[in-house]
Amino acid sequence: AGLDRLFIMHLAVGTSFAIIIPTSFISTMTHMKFKAVDFDIVKSFGVFVVFGIIIGTIFAANLKTAYLILFFSIITMLFAIYFLISKEKMNPAQNKMNMIHKIILGSLSGFFAAPMGIGGGLINVPILKVFGYSINQAIGSSAAIGFLVSVIGTLGFAISGTYLDTEVPLSFGFVNIPAFLIFIPITMLMAKIGAKAVHQINKQTINRLFGVFLLIVSCRLFFEYFSF
Repeated sequence: AGLDRLFIMHLAVGTSFAIIIPTSFISTMTHMKFKAVDFDIVKSFGVFVVFGIIIGTIFAANLKTAYLILFFSIITMLFAIYFLISKEKMNPAQNKMNMIHKIILGSLSGFFAAPMGIGGGLINVPILKVFGYSINQAIGSSAAIGFLVSVIGTLGFAISGTYLDTEVPLSFGFVNIPAFLIFIPITMLMAKIGAKAVHQINKQTINRLFGVFLLIVSCRLFFEYFSF
């Protein structure tokens, strides 16, 4: 309704970030009860993810919808493959993430998360797993980082949408208020249920289920890109 077709994905991404704010908060609080959030890595790694989000938001605001869809589908496919073939170790040994790792990987994570409208869990969970975190700790810590990411991402898309004067009814920049209000009750409820389930299901099963989910999402986006 009144929105340039080129900005459809931007509106979806901005609104997605807004929805992730309360959702990631609930998820983080639930994971904390299971001691699955490492706040040291959230603070030291998260600051660079936020930096990447700021740069990525500027980058995303100047991309066409089709390019965003293709970008999202490729990244999603890569991580789907990762989760499908990776194996969860019983007692993984953590490798200390040094400052260089945090700067490079954190910035890239935020930069890639911005055009996709995600909290970064899709990217940060694999990164933390590589450094020896269990799937539970990786998911819990990524949820906390996702809260920081979503706040910055929402502000970025709201401001850029206002600057571009999109004039979408009932929206603040690239954040649609009705969609936000409709989805948050559902996402907050499911976030709590999902966070609890992560600590009750076999870790290897979680890897496989997440991989299958990402594979389905990626295939759907590839189809959407070629029919755009």
